[in-house]
Amino acid sequence: MSSLSKFKVQFFGASVDPVADNKAFAEKEKYNFPLLSDPDKSFSKALGVLNPANGFAQRWTYIIDDKGIIREIDKAVKVQSHGKDIAAKLQELGIPTK
Repeated sequence: MSSLSKFKVQFFGASVDPVADNKAFAEKEKYNFPLLSDPDKSFSKALGVLNPANGFAQRWTYIIDDKGIIREIDKAVKVQSHGKDIAAKLQELGIPTK
């Protein structure tokens, strides 16, 4: 999170888990951003991230600029370094800092 805090960005997570599960998970992990719930999986299907084999959403990150244009889709999320990886990509794309 600290790697992303210098950029003028908004971010959120999404999961196919129910709202109550996402709320508990976000509290446990001390997330300071919204974690959206998609229990009927319609949003995940629309984004193309739903894995039909297991019914879970794949971990993809979409970078959308302030004009609503998708600038990048990271389909190879590495959980341990993801914040730093995304910060590097934001810098590469010229996303403004605070």
